Amino acid sequence: MSNLATSTPAPSGDVPTAPAARARLVLVGTGSRAEMYVRAILGAHADVAELVAVSDANPGRAGHYLALAAELAAARPAASGDVAGAPLDSFDPSRLAAYIQDNAIDRVIITTPDYTHADYIVEALTAGADVVVEKPLTIDVDGCRRINAAIAETGRNVVVTFNYRYSPRNSALKEIIQSGAIGKVTSIDFSWMLDTVHGADYFRRWHREKKNSGGLLIHKASHHFDLVNWWIGDSPSRVYASGGLRFYGAENAAARGLGERPARGTVDRDVRDPFALDLREDDKLRALYLDNEKFDGYLRDQDVFSAGITIEDNLALTVDYDGGPTLSYSLNAHSPWEGYRVAVNGTEGRAELEVVERAAVHNSTDTKNVVDPSATPVEEEDSVRRNGERLVVQRHWEAAREVPIVNGEGGHGGGDVLLLSDLFNGPGEDPLGRPSGFLDGLRAVAVGIAGNESLATGQAMRIPELGLGAKLSRLSGKGA
Repeated sequence: MSNLATSTPAPSGDVPTAPAARARLVLVGTGSRAEMYVRAILGAHADVAELVAVSDANPGRAGHYLALAAELAAARPAASGDVAGAPLDSFDPSRLAAYIQDNAIDRVIITTPDYTHADYIVEALTAGADVVVEKPLTIDVDGCRRINAAIAETGRNVVVTFNYRYSPRNSALKEIIQSGAIGKVTSIDFSWMLDTVHGADYFRRWHREKKNSGGLLIHKASHHFDLVNWWIGDSPSRVYASGGLRFYGAENAAARGLGERPARGTVDRDVRDPFALDLREDDKLRALYLDNEKFDGYLRDQDVFSAGITIEDNLALTVDYDGGPTLSYSLNAHSPWEGYRVAVNGTEGRAELEVVERAAVHNSTDTKNVVDPSATPVEEEDSVRRNGERLVVQRHWEAAREVPIVNGEGGHGGGDVLLLSDLFNGPGEDPLGRPSGFLDGLRAVAVGIAGNESLATGQAMRIPELGLGAKLSRLSGKGA
């Protein structure tokens, strides 16, 4: 992972160690995820990074972050050496290349819808800036090829952010595997459950169309595939996938006799629809989306049982790795609880990680459910299932032992803070190899792209035959 305080380009995969002048940054895409970067650059990392401008096709959302930046600047205590700089600028994303060149921009942070990533990455690299992009890298083979060609041509750097690596529980499992406690890894069983709040949310937004997101195998599961690639230090080679849209969507609603549905979120606040998102209930969602529909007509709260959904809500994959292990992966987007279970089998034992991020979803007019419990801790529990996490290791012919997990402050168990530090200050020595590079992003989407091909053809797909534009060589065991 390249640090953002470096004013000269570094080939992808190289890790600069000494920050230079403050990097000049622009952020393209002003949805919900943008806030983490805006607050980090204008706050804890203002000494190494300068946010020059934000960009979005929707001027209302861009204006939201201009106002937030002014608010943060006003709240900053006056002190000698203050590096606040000029007021935040904005520009239309169609002017990205010109803006980079006219304003000596060093880095572009991209938090736009997935289908736009390749276009913005290539344009930024060609214009002379490095790139930080939210996962996924891109959604298809063509995007992978174009990005790889632009990196080769320009020598610029692309970082795909994978904050799940930094979550203490996931780092703890990596440490166990890397220590050799369970021997050589032979197989992995990984199940991810999205509940009827968080899982349903992917069927309300632009993600619901595969042409926009690549489906959950790309948009959501690229996080999970990156974890496995990193945990075992290996590269995926062959994928077989099965799945479909079996719960959400108009046809499934009709088959279950759900009757007529509203076009969008709850209208009558006294009658709660558990599958509706009322944007009026959340100040941030209202300010970003409901108040700005007039600019582009984008609806953040479509009915999850309406027509037009082309992504799957139930998925299962078998993934073979270069070094021999096999991954069995499943994703369910309408579970009554949210979390994941992963078991790693080795020649000398087994490691098991269970995470419950939300034990139950409650449907009440008095209850406001957090959309994403992985980012914001929630307290919902029932009499059987408890929120929390547990990592257990058991070697052959020994009793099982629980490994303690120490969480930090902030989103994803403190993982976001660690990621941002590596991103802006440059990573130091990390025996777990958590900082990620371009090839990590490519390996992660390669599984999803191959999975989508397998869903379409009914055949197993070999990743080298996809022609992604770069060789996905086996990893070192400490990440890449």
